[in-house]
Amino acid sequence: MRRKTVGIICTAEESKGGAPSQRAADQYMHAVATVGAVPLLIPALPGVMDVGHLVEVLDGVVLTGAGPNVHPSEYGHAETEGHAPFNRDRDEVALALVRACVDLGLPLFGICRGMQEMAVAYGSTLHPEIRDLPGRMNHRMDREAPRERRFDARHRVTLTPGGVFAGIYGTEEIEVNTLHGQGVLDPGARVVIEGRAPDETPEAMVIDGAPGFAIGVQWHAEKPLDQMANARLWQAFGKALG
Repeated sequence: MRRKTVGIICTAEESKGGAPSQRAADQYMHAVATVGAVPLLIPALPGVMDVGHLVEVLDGVVLTGAGPNVHPSEYGHAETEGHAPFNRDRDEVALALVRACVDLGLPLFGICRGMQEMAVAYGSTLHPEIRDLPGRMNHRMDREAPRERRFDARHRVTLTPGGVFAGIYGTEEIEVNTLHGQGVLDPGARVVIEGRAPDETPEAMVIDGAPGFAIGVQWHAEKPLDQMANARLWQAFGKALG
């Protein structure tokens, strides 16, 4: 039997030598392998990638976290210095990929920036620095912590009773890591927020009416894979692949 193939989107960046390159962290590939699937990298190259063809040959898609933010023009806001940096090529490929996956019912899993891409694709707005909003906490990486502890769980997420995530976990509260600055501000009509941090920051979402698995989380579910909040999501994604 053919193993399932999961596309993992890359982010364009310059190599140390200055040459353009495409990158995705190894941990996403390890995570896909844990569900028995073969990871396949998707370059963020709009002139090269044919999204229509991709969704015909892939069995699922993972939208990774990344440093650059979704450009504010994608959700009707003016660009400011605080919104940067950007990666417009990834915006173009990822947003088209989100809509194509949802339309076809292809399993889609968005992580950190990936959740933000899913939200924007369905009419949400973002804020470039969540911690600057009144009453919000600092969701960025704790750079004072040792490198091996930066992905430790740092806050709880309260889940919607009876929702998709509560069903995945069998509970209505989990503990997650946090390593992001930007986040969802106003959810679009089809973006259902099913998990929130103690400061009400959206942490987990589903696309209303999606015929298949279409979830996004604001935390980094790719690491560590043995953390309950992460392991259950990959198990659910693997199940959705069939």
